[in-house]
Amino acid sequence: MSQFRSLAGVLRGTGLWMLGRNGPGRVFNPHRGCSSGVAQPSPSVLSSSYVEEMYYAWLEDPKNVHESWDAYFSNAQASNPAGGGEDRRPSTLLQGRAMSQTPAMSQKVVEDHLAVHNLIRAYQIRGHHVAQLDPLGILTADVDSFVPSDLITTIDKLGFYGFDESDLDKTFQLPSTTFIGGHETTLPLREIIHRLETTYCGHIGVEFMFINNVEQCQWIRQKFETPGIMKFTDREKRTLLARLVRSTRFEDFLARKWSSEKRFGLEGCEVLIPALKMIIDKSSAAGVESVIMGMPHRGRLNVLANVVRKDLDQIFCQFDPKLEAADEGSGDVKYHLGMYHERINRETDKNITLSLMANPSHLEAVDPVVQGKTKAEQFYRGDTEGKKVMSILMHGDAAFAGQGVVYETFHLSELPSYTTLGTIHVVVNNQIGFTTDPRMARSSPYPTDVARVVNAPIFHVNADDPEAVMYVCRVAAEWRSTFNKDVVIDLVCYRRFGHNEMDEPMFTQPLMYKQIRKQEHVLKNYADKLISEGVVTLQEFEEEVAKYDKICEEAYTSSKDEKILHIRHWLDSPWPNFFTAEGEPKCMNYPPTGLPEEFLKHIGEAASSIPLQDFSIHSGVSRILRGRADMVSKRTVDWALGEYMAFGSLLKEGTHVRLSGQDVERGTFSHRHHVLHDQEVDKRFCVPMNHLWPNQAPYTVCNSSLSEYGVLGFELGFAMASPNALVCWEAQFGDFHNTAQCIIDQFISSGQAKWVRNNGIVLLLPHGMEGMGPEHSSARPERFLQMSKDDPDRYPEFTGDFEVQQLYDCNWIVVNCSTPANYFHVLRRQILLPFRKPLIIFTPKSLLRLPEARSSFDEMTTGTKFRRIIPDEGSASQNPSKVKRVIFCTGKVYYELAKERKQLKLEDAVAIVRMEQISPFPFDLIKAEVELYANAELVWCQEEHKNMGYYDYVRPRFLTVLSNKKPVWYVGRDPAAAPATGNKFTHLAELKRFMDTAFDLNAFEGRSF
Repeated sequence: MSQFRSLAGVLRGTGLWMLGRNGPGRVFNPHRGCSSGVAQPSPSVLSSSYVEEMYYAWLEDPKNVHESWDAYFSNAQASNPAGGGEDRRPSTLLQGRAMSQTPAMSQKVVEDHLAVHNLIRAYQIRGHHVAQLDPLGILTADVDSFVPSDLITTIDKLGFYGFDESDLDKTFQLPSTTFIGGHETTLPLREIIHRLETTYCGHIGVEFMFINNVEQCQWIRQKFETPGIMKFTDREKRTLLARLVRSTRFEDFLARKWSSEKRFGLEGCEVLIPALKMIIDKSSAAGVESVIMGMPHRGRLNVLANVVRKDLDQIFCQFDPKLEAADEGSGDVKYHLGMYHERINRETDKNITLSLMANPSHLEAVDPVVQGKTKAEQFYRGDTEGKKVMSILMHGDAAFAGQGVVYETFHLSELPSYTTLGTIHVVVNNQIGFTTDPRMARSSPYPTDVARVVNAPIFHVNADDPEAVMYVCRVAAEWRSTFNKDVVIDLVCYRRFGHNEMDEPMFTQPLMYKQIRKQEHVLKNYADKLISEGVVTLQEFEEEVAKYDKICEEAYTSSKDEKILHIRHWLDSPWPNFFTAEGEPKCMNYPPTGLPEEFLKHIGEAASSIPLQDFSIHSGVSRILRGRADMVSKRTVDWALGEYMAFGSLLKEGTHVRLSGQDVERGTFSHRHHVLHDQEVDKRFCVPMNHLWPNQAPYTVCNSSLSEYGVLGFELGFAMASPNALVCWEAQFGDFHNTAQCIIDQFISSGQAKWVRNNGIVLLLPHGMEGMGPEHSSARPERFLQMSKDDPDRYPEFTGDFEVQQLYDCNWIVVNCSTPANYFHVLRRQILLPFRKPLIIFTPKSLLRLPEARSSFDEMTTGTKFRRIIPDEGSASQNPSKVKRVIFCTGKVYYELAKERKQLKLEDAVAIVRMEQISPFPFDLIKAEVELYANAELVWCQEEHKNMGYYDYVRPRFLTVLSNKKPVWYVGRDPAAAPATGNKFTHLAELKRFMDTAFDLNAFEGRSF
């Protein structure tokens, strides 16, 4: 017999269902109410007279039986039109099946109904595997071509459920977990299968049954299973056709005018444009006012023209090779540029702001950046429910499956400090990478399988069926609005040309491209369909085409008048009122960064207390707070307190401060403790910095997921939204930033040069050689310095403030502070500057608790500011002519040098100068120090290996200051492949060796320069 009869035999003895006789009546007590939904009668309950027992018990009182049997018999009764209201006689359906002559037939009736329920569930779970998704008809969208054995793809598959062809016209009760019946509760098996195939195996494949929320699953079933739900009005069809005309004719126009130019056109997926517009229309109708988008290069120009509505002449002039750049910087290729535009949405007549983010060719790198900017806009608008601001991310199929940052970004989607409350992902599924077949590009059936990790529904759709695409986009927008969760649309399409228009795809995909060359354009197919339906006439269609062609021709003519390229016109994140109308700083200086002492004292007292009553903290934290109070009473600060005062003062001035990264709430080295946890009450915590001042700006401190690439990209995006925020990302150890190297290289270092986009993000990178091994020692300062754009061979000449001019000209600022006061000042300077630059700070580890590494209030009070270098302030500076050696250094090594100098009693003979700002190089201050110690030899000392650290950066710049007339000797560790040794003895031996050299005043005698 069928698998269900076997199951019945296995489960019959479990005792889950019990029937008892009590007096004259029968009483059934099967643990009523234990299920959240209406379960179906289990095969485990079957016996020779079981159905009859259940039926008579139900006739006596429906409460005598489990709710599933109640539903079953009620539906059967309702299906008998002769049944009276109070007359509980067996229905025709029940008399004909459940109450038949033999027990075996009674059992078969229940088994058959259960089989139908399993059949419906099979289509809901696996129907997408046989959906008609490929427009070319040559591939299945899932790479393994899997045909589930429990789908009725051939008539013999009925046997899987114990049916044969004679059962097709039998009527069956529909479960509550399907909507295929519409208003009907029973359907013939033939019609059940037909409706399931129509819903799940047509041009839409729905993946959702992995979602563990019943309400969400039911919502999706209702949206796709309800008969006739996928209807469009004639007006909607005409709008869709007009949008397809614009999408298709735009690409045709570019192909005609610039046939030999790369443009990464949208041919083969022209439906993307009406798809995006449908999502935006429905989201606007639901109240969304701002949409932030990220996408790869394919189709970007079309999206800019027809979704964001960038002026066509500004797009066309990008193809002119004679166009001169008006803005400083390198600029970028046209298919990387972004745009920001506010306009009226024609469908909803509401204002909508669209921002398409500029991004590099590094596919998917823009994903977390978009999410960060979206989160920031929601934050500044107070949009805690995601009703005003949303994000749309577009992806390619190969990159969506292949790039790990996609997974990292998904895992931020529901974290409290990172969620954007639902993103709509649109995958342009070309069914090919550059030249790589999907079977070689991924192990999963679909490119979208990564989305399953966050229970995001996935809607696969044949992109050559525009109405199916529009419906899926409508549902996706409604899903996001209803549940505030991510959703994925998989547009299964093709790429009409190669990876770019100059590429030959027939080399590697001959069969696919033979079919593509035969493939009719989706616009023609859809226009023919609407003409045959009488929705539009041929003349109306041709007029629509001619109208858009004329728009393109006029824009082309006017584009020839453009002689200068203004990258600022392509800015994706403008900051109104921060710069002048021309995009320049309003001034070229900044006020001192010191504070009145009463402010320092107030912040210090708050940092050493608990603002909540009856809040029990850990004894170790209590000791730290007492230590802070003691420092405040002595007018000193350590590193954590200096940071607290910088943050707290900016909050008072209305500047939002956000600190994110792994373990930042406590701090990797247990020094920060910005979030206090009640030791007695679970999940009760306190952020004292949010209790500093009345009407202060909010402070956000949040531990991130264990990700660098995704989280740093997110924080970079957050910093784009407003210049009036200090956004900091801290690495657990500086060594780990290199897993985010793509964000650093492509966005942070070069973002302003490529896209005229200021950004003030701060990277806090713990750094220092302390015997902790090669992965916990170096933040790789040499990499940041190598990418700094100042010229090592030219002494800069500035009029006005040398420091500010240098900062304005650089691409980022690199510092290694040796005092808490300087750390305090550089954080405040970051906000008080009249422009924004990324700030890279190599932060200490052992100095966090070193008594010598503390600062006095006097270094932080009104009138004080950041010191780019800290000169020697000891006896050597009193009599510079007698100094024999000047050691220049940066960071922690200063304290080791100072300790060694003191032990050797060389304070008069050796001066030590700390370079706090390394890039831009403080030429003016170094020149003054060199001239002060004119008779001394100069040494650069670093604890890093010679081929790492700062030496290769500072040496040529020192020589420029010295006009190449005097050497700068190197003292430090020898060149090495690894950043540090893992052996403690070797570490100490290396330290002693270069300390001996640093203070051996004859070490360089006889060496030539």
